Amino acid sequence: MECRKAVTKADIEFCKDAILEFRPEVHPETVVDQVFKMITEEGYELVFLPNAENTRAGAFIGYRKLNMLRTGPIIYVDDLFTFAECRKQGLAGALLDYVTRQATDEGMKSVHLDSGYTLHPAHRLYLNKGYYLACNHFAKAIN
Repeated sequence: MECRKAVTKADIEFCKDAILEFRPEVHPETVVDQVFKMITEEGYELVFLPNAENTRAGAFIGYRKLNMLRTGPIIYVDDLFTFAECRKQGLAGALLDYVTRQATDEGMKSVHLDSGYTLHPAHRLYLNKGYYLACNHFAKAIN
């Protein structure tokens, strides 16, 4: 499996269905421009694997490189998604391995991500890939 990095709007368009399936709160008409801005101005990286027919992304991962006082330089995974029909093919694992290689190549000591409480299949994957439960994440909505 060869992971492909999105660099153009066409690449993002190829991933659009997967992004919208995973993040339904994102507006379909502006998602390509939003992600392109995140990539070109905010350090977001989008990497994907096509589905078997090579008609759209079957899975994608989105991440950023951060430098935090408590961790030093890290990669933080914002998004990881695989379409239901593409699951059990190793796509998410390959994308996590890609990010691990990126972190290793850049001398980073860790990769971080948050995951919803009920996503037990995802948790199993993370644990099998060497991730551990490091903290609880809190958020506060601002009206």
